[in-house]
Amino acid sequence: MMPAHDAAAPGPGRHDADGAVPSLSRFPPLPASKAEQIAAYLDWVRFERRLSPLTWEAYRHDLSLLERLSEGTELLSLTPPQVKRFVGKLKNDGLSGRSLGRVLSAWRGFYDFLAHKYGAEHNPCIGLRPPKSPKALPHVLTPDEAAKLLEIEPEDVLVVRDKAMFELFYSSGLRLSELVNLPLDALKLAEGEVRVLGKRNKERVVPVGAPAIAAIEAWLALRAMLASPDEPVLFVGQHGGRLTPRAVQKRLAECGVKQALSDHVHPHALRHSMATHLLQSSQDLRAVQEMLGHASISTTQVYTHLDYQHLQQIYDQAHPRAKRQEK
Repeated sequence: MMPAHDAAAPGPGRHDADGAVPSLSRFPPLPASKAEQIAAYLDWVRFERRLSPLTWEAYRHDLSLLERLSEGTELLSLTPPQVKRFVGKLKNDGLSGRSLGRVLSAWRGFYDFLAHKYGAEHNPCIGLRPPKSPKALPHVLTPDEAAKLLEIEPEDVLVVRDKAMFELFYSSGLRLSELVNLPLDALKLAEGEVRVLGKRNKERVVPVGAPAIAAIEAWLALRAMLASPDEPVLFVGQHGGRLTPRAVQKRLAECGVKQALSDHVHPHALRHSMATHLLQSSQDLRAVQEMLGHASISTTQVYTHLDYQHLQQIYDQAHPRAKRQEK
């Protein structure tokens, strides 16, 4: 007896009703035009991945760049060198490394979609990396500018609070989020230290300098005038609750203008200034890393680039081969 076969299975030599051999592919036909291929991906991004309208618009923009740059070439015929040239052209047009990274990610995702949805086997973006942008160095105050900023006269209870906040920023290098959420019981002024809960709930203990301690003590003497009875944080606003980061930014910017500093002063400028000035004095990168709460020392190393002129002066003074011969 011959073995039974599934009537629906297309065995050797089997044809469909019109005489053609049926396709065994599990993929639907690939849309013919570039516009249709991109539209299919954008529909998938919008309705399947449910990305936000802003993200969808970014994808649409990035894929319109690919469509324009490829001109007469089919998207599935592009080669890695061609795509690399596209990236170079966009860089010459002024796109940053971060923006180019986003563009490449969108293009790569588009080709991945064509592979999974339609069985396309070509992705010319694999292995391509965007060019790196120069890392922007944080703005820092000079020691004289920092001293001038902190010379604010305590005219009222809010200025007393502000002076304490700014002194603590500069003394201990806190992040803005750490400062606005700092609880009263984190202070150990007698020991000259404060306990800080940083990123990823990692706790660190950092020293507090004498001027900051004096300013905080002055604020604590007046804090009850503003603070709600059940408010646990150290710094509060005029309505008794904890300050918002935006409120601190605004008060510091106003203080910078009042003290006649030329540049806009941001809370992180005090953190960056503290790190730079401490590194100038100690040359101890690991200690600065611990104080700032950086998970990686490579993050802290940015401050080594801020003070090249200072290090050059030390080199000129100390290295026996650095001194130039007088003529």
